[in-house]
Amino acid sequence: MLIAFNKPYGVLSQFTDRSVPPRRTLAAFGLPPDVYAAGRLDFDSEGLLLLTDEGALAHRLSDPRHRQRKTYWVQVEGVPREEQLQALRDGVVLNDGPTLPAQARAIAAPALWSRDPPVRFRKTVPDAWLALSITEGRNRQVRRMTAAVGLPTLRLIRVAVGEVGLDGLAPGQWRMDR
Repeated sequence: MLIAFNKPYGVLSQFTDRSVPPRRTLAAFGLPPDVYAAGRLDFDSEGLLLLTDEGALAHRLSDPRHRQRKTYWVQVEGVPREEQLQALRDGVVLNDGPTLPAQARAIAAPALWSRDPPVRFRKTVPDAWLALSITEGRNRQVRRMTAAVGLPTLRLIRVAVGEVGLDGLAPGQWRMDR
C-alpha cells in the first residue's frame, strides 16, 4: 500500500513525539494502521509525504542509492539571478560536501493554501518562488542549498516524489496511491 499525504507545516513525519510539550504528529490525521513514513519531511516543511506498510517499497523510496527525484516549490528571500540558479543546477558545496546537480528554475507564485503561521512579509525585501528537484535527501538539503547561493528559504513545499504528486490534496488530506 502507498499513501500520499499532504503534511501540514508544524507536523512531525512520525506517529509519536516524546518532547515536552508534544508536537503534532501523523497520528492526528486518521491514517491507516501499520503504515510508516517512507522518508521524512522536516517539521517546518510542507507537502507530499509518502507512507507505506511495505518495507521494500519504503527502502526504494527513501534510500539515497535509488536516487528518487523529489520536487519542491521553494519561496526564497530575494530575486534569483541566473548565476544563482546555475549554481544550483551545477551542485553547490555544503559543509557535508558537494551536492549532486539539481533542476532549478524560477516560477510564478503558485496558488497555495495559507500557512499558519504565515510566512513573514517585508516590504523592503522581495521574495520569489523556485521549482527545485533533487535526487539526494540530506538533512535540510534544499534549505542549505538555497542559502548557499544567497537565497534563504522562507517556505518549502514538496510537490512530488518520483511520479507521485500532491495532485490537489489539501494539507492534512491523504489518498491511497496504489
